[in-house]
Amino acid sequence: MNQINQLCYCNMKKVSIYHNNRCSKSRQALALVKEISSDIQIVDYMNTTLSRGELEELLGQLEMKPGELLRKGESAYKEHIKGKDLSDEELVDLMLLYPKLIERPIIVQNGKAIVARPPELVQGFLK
Repeated sequence: MNQINQLCYCNMKKVSIYHNNRCSKSRQALALVKEISSDIQIVDYMNTTLSRGELEELLGQLEMKPGELLRKGESAYKEHIKGKDLSDEELVDLMLLYPKLIERPIIVQNGKAIVARPPELVQGFLK
């Protein structure tokens, strides 16, 4: 790594990744984050329940409404959401109850966040 890149990386703040290890796109994004930063917080949101406040803060950092962060192919979506007129609050409740509904991976740094789909978005976001 050249001296300019070292300076850039040294000034970077911690990177958080909301990660599901069973997801290949999430694993790819994590590998890219590790290439760019050594100060990483991995949030295993599938096994560590997010609070309402954490999820709402994440939505704010993403600048998204709850409905925009939903994985529409999940069975929980088809069973509990599809075809229903639910409020944002109800969608957040369901995302907390069924974390598989949350699109992934989510990368957070400096109060901003992206859904890294495709994973290559990590490179532009963190530079």
